[in-house]
Amino acid sequence: MSVTYTAVLPVREDTVDFLAELLAAERARRGTRADTRVLSAREQAVLVLRWFLDGTRIKQLARDNQIGKSTGYDYLHEGIDVLAARAPSLHGALLAAKAAGHSHVNIDGMLVETDRVSTPGPTPGVDLWWSGKHDNHGGNIQVLTVPDGWPIWTSPVRPGREHDTTAVRTHSEILPALAEAAGDLRTLGDLGYEGEADTITVAFKKPKHATLTTVQQQLNKAHNSLRAIGERGNSLLKMTFRALRNVSLDPWRIGKIVAAALVLLHFDHARTT
Repeated sequence: MSVTYTAVLPVREDTVDFLAELLAAERARRGTRADTRVLSAREQAVLVLRWFLDGTRIKQLARDNQIGKSTGYDYLHEGIDVLAARAPSLHGALLAAKAAGHSHVNIDGMLVETDRVSTPGPTPGVDLWWSGKHDNHGGNIQVLTVPDGWPIWTSPVRPGREHDTTAVRTHSEILPALAEAAGDLRTLGDLGYEGEADTITVAFKKPKHATLTTVQQQLNKAHNSLRAIGERGNSLLKMTFRALRNVSLDPWRIGKIVAAALVLLHFDHARTT
């Protein structure tokens, strides 16, 4: 015996239509014949949004739509891919931030937890996705935000074992793009980016067996007050999309999943920068 109930998704109707149109266009691109799919493009859009917003498991989504689990996964991955394809590029996001008149952007790492474990790392006894900092498995995503903490770009995923400095160095486009924009747009980061202080502005680190000068302390206070607002972007993404709190799919898909979530966030709020 089962119980049915009515649920409401916290998105605009236009957002459902937007995703449904993307999915319909993808079906046309693939040459999918009419009436060969169990779900319509709109029904598929609702399935994808339920997964992103409510974190509903595929097993439940499949049961609710009277489809197999494998079909449910196919529908979900298709939705992730069509959304991620519309995510802004780093160069485009920085140009848009400049055009909007922002004085700086913030960069911060976000760990998206995953329950995929036991993947051998580069050294014996180290799991590839284990983050010692967060004491959990997950993928490292670099998030770029404007001064009020609105996220404008997210990076591909790197294994959780990598620190933020390692992640930005591995993504070969990030540091050159930030350096190019530095004339008009500074990038603020926490001390996790200390190794790239020439490109990313960080606070002064307290010397061993010494103290910071009064000027350095004042500069740190100003820096941290600006940068702290930027951390809102990570919270906004995770609070809006329950799926980002723990991803049970292939962890290498986390980058596309976060990019897809960013596209939904931008469209639903009618804001990019």
